[in-house]
Amino acid sequence: MSRIGKRLISIPKGVEVILTDNELTVKGPKGTLKRKIHPKIFVAVKDDQIIVSVREKSREVRALHGLFNALIYNMVTGVTKGFEKNLEIVGVGYRVEVQGRVAVFNLGYSHPVNYELPEGVDINVDKTKIRLVSSDKELLGRVAAKIRSFRRPEPFKGKGIKYADEIIRRKAGKAGAAK
Repeated sequence: MSRIGKRLISIPKGVEVILTDNELTVKGPKGTLKRKIHPKIFVAVKDDQIIVSVREKSREVRALHGLFNALIYNMVTGVTKGFEKNLEIVGVGYRVEVQGRVAVFNLGYSHPVNYELPEGVDINVDKTKIRLVSSDKELLGRVAAKIRSFRRPEPFKGKGIKYADEIIRRKAGKAGAAK
């Protein structure tokens, strides 16, 4: 049995958990999240706790046990506290502007890159720092990865869009340039 899967998930005050057929809905002060539950996973709500267990014991189901426990835990955490990802833009002339729900990136290409933010993700921009906030951790990670893919950090000068806590391994330039 999965150690993470055995963990009980406590439901904080102000959070409502609704379990129907194969769908779990978690409502809280930061929003509402829904997720379909795999048929081989059993979810029960008792008192102020969510219990995740398995219907059969196979390798695949043991993996799903821990996965679904973590996903449900992230749903509960997301509707109470929320999640945040920070990105940084490094490079002369690289910048971002927000126009409604569209982020416009100027990243050294011949054209600006327009990215429409999905519902549930908010963006705050302060010059070269981008702060993404959402109650859905999975969606937040996908949006951050998509934004980073517009101009990945390159290893020579470190220019591009990187996560705030990311460390870029730098390479030496051409050896002939030092002479």
